[in-house]
Amino acid sequence: MTALWAVMGVATVSAKKDKGTKTMTAKEMAMQTITMDAAKAHIGFLASDELRGRKAGTNDSKVAAQYIKSLLRQWGIAPLADKYEQPFSAYSMEWQKKKPYYVEPDSVAKLKGMTHRKLNMYNILGMIPGKKTDEYVIVGAHFDHVGYDPDLDGDQIYNGADDNASGVSAVLQIAKAFVESKTVPERNIIFAFWDGEELGLLGSKYFVQTCQFIDQVKGYLNFDMIGRNNKPENPSYMVYFYTAAHTAFGDWLKEDIQRYGLNLDPSYRAWDNPVGGSDNGSFAKKGIPIIWYHTDGHPDYHQPGDEACKINYAKTRDITRAAFLNVWNLANVESY
Repeated sequence: MTALWAVMGVATVSAKKDKGTKTMTAKEMAMQTITMDAAKAHIGFLASDELRGRKAGTNDSKVAAQYIKSLLRQWGIAPLADKYEQPFSAYSMEWQKKKPYYVEPDSVAKLKGMTHRKLNMYNILGMIPGKKTDEYVIVGAHFDHVGYDPDLDGDQIYNGADDNASGVSAVLQIAKAFVESKTVPERNIIFAFWDGEELGLLGSKYFVQTCQFIDQVKGYLNFDMIGRNNKPENPSYMVYFYTAAHTAFGDWLKEDIQRYGLNLDPSYRAWDNPVGGSDNGSFAKKGIPIIWYHTDGHPDYHQPGDEACKINYAKTRDITRAAFLNVWNLANVESY
């Protein structure tokens, strides 16, 4: 009898090891689906002259949104709600006042009582369901940019290849990698593409203030500008912001760079309250732990020169792979 239980115990341990090996293999194989060619395809389309800078609220931005939506549908990633689009409106004073747009209910109510502007936009939201239906992680990037200026002498289009077609390409590739892994995550994973970031984080603000399960979001990973070389002499340089209280976030990246040979040289920026810079701020203000990948500033920021031909695609691929491993942990590790 004792010998039988011993054999069964060994079999159980062996099965657990086999299961662990299969999971690890699935993760590694999924990571390999993240490629430079895919990044070139996504960024090349989103930052093409034909999309004229993807200014929020324009048909150009809507074309970008349709591109994102069509890929999610093709890969079998369902919308978060009844449809992929989360429509919202932002309000501002009439144009001569040159005031920002708002989505906060109190500000909107005041603006509706005077002469005002209204801009209609929408986020794109997809989700892979997890085993724990009441827990969520979100990976996101904004897809809008600043548009074009017909009065410019010369190049009139602010293509926004780095800002933020590069980030959108990362979220798309991570979404596809999770599908390719054929593994059900422990937590629900939301893939979010924000509109109106350039006008004041409008899309992510709207999502956070209307999300009924916001207290069940365990982590948010953000991309905003991951494709350029701030330090030409060190093309692998990048910036890694994360919530300081969650030291595991720093450990994850250090370990994965070494384990998988990622050609990245991060500046680790632990931040007590990471409320600035990009859409991460909308989540940090709710006390949600964040990770934000960024490659720092460059002379083409918000200029017509931010074009796809200037992207460091090898670095974009490796950042996307590192972030995929982050999201895998966010979705599966019991606590961090």
